[in-house]
This record gives sequence, C-alpha cells and structure tokens, in this order.
Amino acid sequence: MTRQPKITFIGAGSTVFMKNIIGDALQRPALKDASIALMDLNQERLAESEIVAGKLAKTLGSKAKITTHTNQRAALDGADFVVVAFQIGGYEPCTVTDFEVPKKYGLRQTIADTLGVGGIMRGLRTVPHLWSICEDMMQVCPNAILLQYVNPMAINTWAIAEKYPKIKQVGLCHSVQGTAGELARDLDIPYEEIRYRSAGINHMAFFLKFEHRQKDGSYRDLYPDLLRGYREGRFPKPSSWNPRCPNKVRYEMLTRLGYFVTESSEHFAEYTPYFIKEGREDLIEKFGIPLDEYPVRCVEQIAKWKDQAEEYRKADEIKVEQSKEYASSIMNSVWTGEPSVIYGNVRNNGCITSLPENCAAEVPCLVDASGIQPTFVGDLPPQLTALIRTNINVQELTVSALVNENREHLYHAAMMDPHTAAELDLDQIWSLVDDLLAAHHDWIPEWARVERQARSA
Repeated sequence: MTRQPKITFIGAGSTVFMKNIIGDALQRPALKDASIALMDLNQERLAESEIVAGKLAKTLGSKAKITTHTNQRAALDGADFVVVAFQIGGYEPCTVTDFEVPKKYGLRQTIADTLGVGGIMRGLRTVPHLWSICEDMMQVCPNAILLQYVNPMAINTWAIAEKYPKIKQVGLCHSVQGTAGELARDLDIPYEEIRYRSAGINHMAFFLKFEHRQKDGSYRDLYPDLLRGYREGRFPKPSSWNPRCPNKVRYEMLTRLGYFVTESSEHFAEYTPYFIKEGREDLIEKFGIPLDEYPVRCVEQIAKWKDQAEEYRKADEIKVEQSKEYASSIMNSVWTGEPSVIYGNVRNNGCITSLPENCAAEVPCLVDASGIQPTFVGDLPPQLTALIRTNINVQELTVSALVNENREHLYHAAMMDPHTAAELDLDQIWSLVDDLLAAHHDWIPEWARVERQARSA
C-alpha cells in the first residue's frame, strides 16, 4: 500500500485559512487521503477546525485521517509538510497595542504587520515560536518542508535561515498572483491570458514583465495600458473585495518607478515615507489611504467567524473551491514529481544579485520531487533595488536583534524604518520603542523586555 503524506497544520485555530489550505490539498488525487494533524493551543477553535476538516473530507469523498493536538511536537511527528499560520498575541492585546501606542506619538499606520514599528514588534513576538517549531522539526521530522504563512514574512524567513539553515522552508504569500488578478480585472483581460515575472522581497516585489498573450502566440507589454488607464482616470477600478482600499498608491508609484508592486496600496503606503504625513490629510484623501485598516478587518473577521462557525456546525457538507494559495501545489509537486512554478520567499543566495546574499528574497521557484528550487533573476532595476533596500535595512536589524539577543538593534531597526523616520525624531523613536517593549512584556523574549517604569527612572 502506497504511503499517504502527513500534513501538519500549526495554528489550526485559524479555521478559515485551514479550510482553504486543507480543502485545496484534499482536492488533489495524490493528497486526497493524507493524514492531517491539526494543532492549536486554543481547544475551542481547534475543535471547530476538526469539525470543518471532517466535513471537508466528507464532501470530497476523502479517507483523510484527521487528528487534533495541543502538543506541538506530537503533531509534527513524522510530518512531510508543515503549514504554519498563527498570530502570537492575537488581535487583543498585541495588534491593538501595535496601533494604539504609536498613535500617542502621532505615528499612524494602516496594517502594521510587516514593517515599521508594528512589524518589528510582531517579528519579535513571532520568530521565537517559529524557532521552536524548527527545533521540534529537527527532532521528529527533519526532512519535512515548512510552508510558512506568518507575517512578518521576510523577517521570519530570514531568521529561520539564520538559526536553522537545514530546515527546508519557504515563505508563502498570495500577493503576486492576487495582484496579477487585480490588474487583469482592471484591464478586462482574462487572467489566463496574462504572463508575468516578478521579483523582490515579500510585499515589495515588482512585476518585471506583465504581458498579454496574443492570438498569434506573441506577447504584448501591458505597462503602457496600465499607465494610460491611470492617467486617464479609468484605473484603478473600485476594489472588488474592500471598498475602503482603493489602489491609487501603487498606480502612482508605477508612474514614478516604471514597475508595479505586488502588495496592496494600504501596505505600500506605510513601507515608504511619501503618503502618510502629519498635517497632510490631502494625501490621505487623494490616495484613499485606509488608516487603522488592519484593526477594522480584525473586528470584522471576528464577527464574521461567529456566523460562519455556526453555519459549519449545522452543515452536513461544506462547499469547497480551489483557493489561490500555493501550498497544495507545492505538496503535490514534491509528492508526485509533477513540476509547478510558485513565487516563494527563500534565502536569496544570489538569486537577485543586487540584493544582499542572506536576505529573504521573493522569486519564482520551480517545485518538483527535488523540492523547492529558486530561480536566478540577476540585478533588479536600480530604482527598485534602492527602494527595497530601505525595507531590508529594517528586516536585517530586526533579525540581528533576534539572533544575537541585542535589544539595541530593535531601536536601530525603528530608526531606519522609512515611515517612522519621516514622522518622528530620534528621541521619539527611542521612547516609542521603550513603550512598545514594555507593553509587550509578556509576549516577547526576556532579553528584549523593558520594565514599564524604566523610561521614567
């Protein structure tokens, strides 16, 4: 009897995301009867996810063996693929803290989970737990592939590579394929007729090529159409998924850089110093920048989940559609040898020659029975390299702080952040980091803690 793969999902209490990933996997013949180990510390959410996974299997006619675990190492034992999707500290208290404390200094954010002071703090909370997963993997499933869906993606991927270089890992995001779909919709071109090539770092990768397949088999550059549509006011079209978040920041940056970035305008507005400025409400209005967007989404998602959970409990079967995530494609290619191409976050290792060797780069990767193989890109256009380096500075210093247990580098990382530095002076930055470290006292490593009375001492 052919052995079935084992898929472990760490953070399975993220039920909707678990449903997408496991639902994708169970739709593939080679993965249909896999063993699924769901792990979470929240037993209530874990039980809900077990119900959903079971009904997914029933809907798809799968014989998948589904187990639940609160012990991480037990869930990982013998795994072939490890999917991680969790948020240390949750919406409350940690996400709220990441927004409310900076606001006291006049520093406003939109998402705050990838870069900036919010991203630095999330990395500080998250990386130690990812390292604990890697440590357990080295003991009980050293050959498994870690499919990492946690933010801050680049910081996490970089930090894992530094401390656990033997772990086979890839950071996964849907921003590349998601943005390609958005632009195809703006252009009224079927997504299947689009060809693109992207490279950079997570949330700041750019389409180096974006083309439309013609009837004669040739390809036409679509950048002139995108630029013309924006200048004529036809693009961006209203968002099909969130009317609060128009796409104007990215289109504006296209006119300045000549390339379109693959992460949303609400993210990109806080990765740069150009759009969120004190006393410039005209910029906020002109580019439709949704301040405090992530907390709003969290509240909406929590409310929506309560209704969904009840619906799933009552349903005999659960409707399954293929998502745009890469996880099942990777698992299928590794397990069967059938090749596929994904965009993954990996140690650069010279793939992008204009970026540091050890940074986490997002590049096209070939996946087959040999695993995940990043492809060579070469130099990026110099203006893209320059902008990306401003974000890498923050990532590198945060990773250095974590690896070397050097708290000073957390302040240096905040000091180098483009948006933070554009809004605050050095004393404010130091004081803000003090306050954030004190507020996160129970969620961060001991070496990084600042006692609440320290600043006034």
